[in-house]
Amino acid sequence: MAEAAMQYPVAEPDMLSLRVLARLLDYPSAELQAAAPEMIELLDAERRWEAALRTRLMDWCQRLLDADLMELQAEYVALFDKGRSTSLLLFEHVHGESRDRGQAMVDLMAEYSAAGFELDARELPDYLPLFLEYLSTRPEAEIGRWLGEIRHILALLAARLDERDADHALVPLALLALIGAEGDVDAHRETVKDEAPDDTPEALDEVWEEEAVRFSAASDEDCALQSAEGRRLAERKQAVPSDPVRIMPSSGSTDRAMTDR
Repeated sequence: MAEAAMQYPVAEPDMLSLRVLARLLDYPSAELQAAAPEMIELLDAERRWEAALRTRLMDWCQRLLDADLMELQAEYVALFDKGRSTSLLLFEHVHGESRDRGQAMVDLMAEYSAAGFELDARELPDYLPLFLEYLSTRPEAEIGRWLGEIRHILALLAARLDERDADHALVPLALLALIGAEGDVDAHRETVKDEAPDDTPEALDEVWEEEAVRFSAASDEDCALQSAEGRRLAERKQAVPSDPVRIMPSSGSTDRAMTDR
């Protein structure tokens, strides 16, 4: 589990709900099933989400508790371990397998270290559950800025998972809901419907063949474009956001302003 991969600083996290979302994206285990009742309690107490979304998340936890573990694991492997379209590695959606992804991960590791976090397991730093563990201890303003930076990735991931009728779509949707950006998902639904499946044996073979090639001028240009976006994420602390994003208030208020003007 991602939680075992990180050593926490002394301060207790404020947003335990983010850790619940991280757990929901973990590979299913007996420990995850045993934790479902506690996860339900934490979700029920999270007033930053509307009641309907909290209920959907809690119902998912109950299904995890009641389901056959081997079936859950088989479904997880089919969903996340074949193809890249539903990858839980954030920078894979930005860089693919280009060399720029390595630098982006080094920069993210430096951010973790500066905050007092040290990874002690094999997960990559851009693994979404691990990233949520990190965010769970950060101030709300910083969480909002990070979610604003990756909202395009979250929206696309939510649309793809929803197209596969996967409960896991609720995680990126819930993250977007924290900054009032749930509507971003709709912009991707038609595109996702037309995407060719990338988890077939033929598609997986194609990926391996493509990766053996590319050092053309065109591919260098593509990498430059990818690198620009990756640097924008990695250098978030140095940039002054023109329109910072706020986390939804926990009071249940209907005031859903997304930005500080």
